[in-house]
Amino acid sequence: MINLVGKVALVTGGSRGIGKAVARRLAARGAEVVINYVRHRTNANEVVAEIEGRGGRCLALRANLADEEQLDAMFAEIRKHYARLDIVVSNAASGVLKPVEELRSRHWDWAVNINARALLLITQQALPMMSSGGRIIAVSSIGSVRAVPNYTVVGASKAALESLVRHLAVELGPKGITVNTVSAGVVDTDALKKFPNRHEIIAAAMERTPLGRLTVPEDVADMVLFLCSELAGMVHGHTLVVDGGYAIHG
Repeated sequence: MINLVGKVALVTGGSRGIGKAVARRLAARGAEVVINYVRHRTNANEVVAEIEGRGGRCLALRANLADEEQLDAMFAEIRKHYARLDIVVSNAASGVLKPVEELRSRHWDWAVNINARALLLITQQALPMMSSGGRIIAVSSIGSVRAVPNYTVVGASKAALESLVRHLAVELGPKGITVNTVSAGVVDTDALKKFPNRHEIIAAAMERTPLGRLTVPEDVADMVLFLCSELAGMVHGHTLVVDGGYAIHG
């Protein structure tokens, strides 16, 4: 049994989808959880109520992670409540789903700032609160290595995120802090509903996945939980794919 009692975890984008599943999973194993959100205050409050209703502790903080001042303010608030941070799960993601000819530079900046730069800034803020045994985990997607229609800037930003994880791993390994990526397959979350070809994506994923079903948020949360445990003490600088075998097809 993985025991996270006494650990403090930050989960960005923790009010819905994968982030919510991760927050619930870590809290169920005893971690005190801080969830970050931007627009979905009601969802965030529901996550807090659920975790605390089961005897856990959870704090919801609003911050747009593309805005450095808001990110700084979020960490100032975290430090008011906690002297340490053991786990960081960088899950918050955003982006514009458009064909290449419709993309603008602001779309690129938005995706890269939220999906990649935020991990760098979060790590810089978290490091003074982390000690040996700390865990930093980024959530990516299969679009980082495979071309997905309308996913150009998001896929590129996720590729940058995975590269950043590898570089952070080299620098933070001597401190005893592991850094890894969990890459999710096709997950039918609210984010997927924004794809104009959502039904085609789901149908193709079902056909191509050897295990015969879509990845669900809880599958990703299970991998995050493993990486937070002592069992994963020597897993470092890697991208672990959770997709039921979808990616093994050519």
